[in-house]
Amino acid sequence: MALLDAGKLIELQHFDSNRSFAVGDIYLGLVKKKNSSLNAAFVDIGHPKEGFLHYQDLGTQTKTVDRFVSKTLKGKIVTSSLDSLVYEADIEKSGHIDDVIREKHKILTQIVKEPISSKGPRLSGEISIAGRYLVLLPFSKKVSISQKIKEGDERKRLSRMMADILPQNFGVIIRTVAKDCSLEDIENDLKVLLKKWDTLHKKLKRAQTPA
Repeated sequence: MALLDAGKLIELQHFDSNRSFAVGDIYLGLVKKKNSSLNAAFVDIGHPKEGFLHYQDLGTQTKTVDRFVSKTLKGKIVTSSLDSLVYEADIEKSGHIDDVIREKHKILTQIVKEPISSKGPRLSGEISIAGRYLVLLPFSKKVSISQKIKEGDERKRLSRMMADILPQNFGVIIRTVAKDCSLEDIENDLKVLLKKWDTLHKKLKRAQTPA
């Protein structure tokens, strides 16, 4: 970034290209290897260093997400709607990475910690899309409300609101700033998040994992 004053350069800033791998970014990764002792896998998402994915960060609905991704890549699922989603059994909370994923496995992941120094990004298999008032959780049925919203009546109002407008098989986290917000504001935020999910799904349909 260059800052000019009357055509004269007064400041120049350089940003590392690795900053493009930011918290919240979602990638279709390729499992390169597993480490049984760490109960984790190393996943190639295109960063010079492979991402680290621990079993505990896979998410209980890993098998459901994998099935959805696989069918999308094969062209068997063409819409981002989850209305007809069939849930697979949850993975065991105390299970092992070897029982769930394999090498060369294509997996949908999200960065939860940016790469630093010699370490690649920390990854999660639980996908979330953050908005102003809500955090959208595909493949979930839970509605959680910020603990900072204390008033019982307001919590009930927000919960009823989401029950009326939330599509099937999507969950949400209702953020603190949603307190006292109108239905219109909440609904508009939800529409934006669903649009982002739709865009992500369209990209997924033509995605290629790193070689």
